[in-house]
Amino acid sequence: MDLDLALQIEKPTPLTKESSPDEKRNSKKWDLSNRKNLMIIKRGISKAFRGVVSKGITKAKEFLAKIKKHFMKNDKAETSMLLQSLISMKYKGNGNIREYIMEKSHIASKL
Repeated sequence: MDLDLALQIEKPTPLTKESSPDEKRNSKKWDLSNRKNLMIIKRGISKAFRGVVSKGITKAKEFLAKIKKHFMKNDKAETSMLLQSLISMKYKGNGNIREYIMEKSHIASKL
């Protein structure tokens, strides 16, 4: 089964009246693979992300690229937030120093 065909190769050129039977067969295989991939991907992703990313996208490869780009932005924002909290966190002199160190260590491990 050529399920990953749409992820491996680009979309074939549009069919014409002069297209050979091989071109027609390859185009059908690619379209079927693309539809199945999109269906599988969308089923595996929560609706919150699907709505943000899937508007007007008809290719599985393109859909995966958009999702990757979306999560890269979120990773950068989370990293920035964790670094900011790690830098600005200060021991206030009251309470247990061990808890303060453990909290710093926990934030560092998230990074």
